[in-house]
Amino acid sequence: MRSVGLVLHPVKPVHESVAAILAAARDHPVRILARDSDRTRLPEQVHTVPDHAFAGEVDGLIALGGDGTMLGAMRLTAERPVPILGVNHGNLGFLAEIGPGELPAALVRLAEGDFTIERHACLEASAKGAELSTRFGFNDVVLARAARTGGVSVDLWVNGVQYGYYRADAVVVATSTGSTAYSYAAGGPILSPSSDALVITPVAPMSGIARAVVLGAGDTVTLAVAADSAPIAVDVDGTASASLDRGGELSATLRRGAAEVVRLSATDHAHRSRVKLSLLDLPLRPGQLLELIPPELRQRAHEAIARGEAISTLSRYRR
Repeated sequence: MRSVGLVLHPVKPVHESVAAILAAARDHPVRILARDSDRTRLPEQVHTVPDHAFAGEVDGLIALGGDGTMLGAMRLTAERPVPILGVNHGNLGFLAEIGPGELPAALVRLAEGDFTIERHACLEASAKGAELSTRFGFNDVVLARAARTGGVSVDLWVNGVQYGYYRADAVVVATSTGSTAYSYAAGGPILSPSSDALVITPVAPMSGIARAVVLGAGDTVTLAVAADSAPIAVDVDGTASASLDRGGELSATLRRGAAEVVRLSATDHAHRSRVKLSLLDLPLRPGQLLELIPPELRQRAHEAIARGEAISTLSRYRR
């Protein structure tokens, strides 16, 4: 890699991680780049380029933040995927790979090529009657009512064929990655991360289609705003992207291989995924719950189980 770009959390301090990256770069012929909009938050050793040119200048990215920052980095390079390492400066991160304290060792492994790539699909959206400020969604695209009154009323078309309509508080179109987020909270199914699929889930449906619909990777979904719909706000990965009025349309299709996420340990990533699923209240047996507990607390949990206090103790440790 000749150029590595930095994507910063919008407010959290990340200067220690930036210093670690600059220190590692001294031993390699690599430029560290960032966007002009982040200039005031970075030391002078970091070169900056115009925001619109940033994605085309980098051979890899390091995202310093939480999963939201990681999603932003993935969207930046959806049309030209490059490896992205996530450094978690947030809370519980599932896309971000490491914590700040692990960064120096991780940079050595990156330089040695000791990593794997996990590819992610995204939703590529387009709109009729509006211009989307963000058109790539790695979690979901949501059509929600823009005001408190009324409901979202849209007709569903798949590959040019009409299948019915939704009238609800919102309609969520999610990737397999995003199936455990808003879609799941609205009653949608969990899709395997390895599946090339998308799911459409109504939120608090009032009439029309009331259940989630799973579609294949080659399907194009169009949601046409009906005459009886309230004004609609379009959010992409939780970011306001556009407004749709009656007669407008939102179309989305799955774009394979739109992001390349760096993985240093498949085992650690699988463990995080299990923790994520456990937080969704999926039923696990006590022995399986033990595997989610940090090793230093596990022995105490074993002793609690022996005393018949398994459920209360495990619940306390999980908090």
